[in-house]
Amino acid sequence: MDNNFIHNSIHEHGHVMEVEKVLHMTSGEGEYSYSHNSTLQRTVISKVRPMLKKTVSALYSKENFPQYFTVADLGCSSGPNTLSPTYEMVDAIVGLCRETGHAPPELLVFLNDLPSNDFNTGFRSLPDFYNMLKKEKGDDLGPCFIAGMPGSFYGRLFPSKTLNFVHSSSSVHWLSKVPQGIDNNKGNIYMGKTSPHNVFVAYLEQFQSDFSLFLRSRADEIIPGGQMILTFVGRNISDPIIGNCCEIWELLAKCLLQMAAEGLIEEAEIDKFNLPHYKASREEVITIVEKEGSFVIDLLETFEVDLDFHDNDENKNYVFDKYKCGQDVAHFIRAISESLLAHHFGDAIIDDLFERYAERLGELLSMEKTKNFNIVISMTRK
Repeated sequence: MDNNFIHNSIHEHGHVMEVEKVLHMTSGEGEYSYSHNSTLQRTVISKVRPMLKKTVSALYSKENFPQYFTVADLGCSSGPNTLSPTYEMVDAIVGLCRETGHAPPELLVFLNDLPSNDFNTGFRSLPDFYNMLKKEKGDDLGPCFIAGMPGSFYGRLFPSKTLNFVHSSSSVHWLSKVPQGIDNNKGNIYMGKTSPHNVFVAYLEQFQSDFSLFLRSRADEIIPGGQMILTFVGRNISDPIIGNCCEIWELLAKCLLQMAAEGLIEEAEIDKFNLPHYKASREEVITIVEKEGSFVIDLLETFEVDLDFHDNDENKNYVFDKYKCGQDVAHFIRAISESLLAHHFGDAIIDDLFERYAERLGELLSMEKTKNFNIVISMTRK
């Protein structure tokens, strides 16, 4: 971690919770794990796959088929999605070398996430992954080395000018810390319809600061002409409280308030808790990239994914089940937020909280199709 990196924190219980040490997707392979509840993120990765493969192929060719090619996947998490982008990048390069008759490069892939990430689950799958690549690609596959790089991507992770390509999916919407000065965000755990104006300003300013630092750090690490593709949750309108931008987190806050009314938790504890998360608009993203100045935007696209991830174009026989849908989406939200909630409120309330949440989500999704809006941006280092 860069020595200039400031530890990021949420103030709570009179002491400081460091997001870098606490935030992680739910580990292991159990019922509530991220490994078993990351179908939506897998759908996002599959939507970006054509752009990823095309970009990596073009970059490798543009760099005149270098002998060594180094990539980093930032926010890799754990579970079945961890090695999926790596496979697509390897497949693209091997395919290009086959077509052109060039010898395959030595590939170095860094998997990055916060230190509290369940790296072991990913590492345990590496022998099978290597065997699958060798079986599928044969002699067309050059040496491939996959390593972990724990640390916050809001700061330097790699030596200067060592990366050819950077990929990140479903990660950059997590902030380095909860915005400061939002103690008046009563009854909310994120931006909500009842949040004071200063809360929205503080969240935007925190995203501007974090994303600018992310870009500066990658600019130091990526070689000139190297490229980067980022996909993250955003919003499709300028006003952050219109539509369903905040709705999912507002429902969770209502469940917490209900538990406080029943004496199961203190309402004051809810008032102290806010999520380190931000859904940016495409305009906000473009403005920050242009102001920071290290990258040229090659392409910026947006797409939506149903929060009820079973309801998609491929599932022709889908029948809506309010109970199952509520459970599935609650498990997905639990897998990404449980570490923060359990740290603040304690483990004991988590099962009850998400049972209530599943019921409310089932009601919401029975009335409207809720979409997850995603931004994907492809950039080149100047």
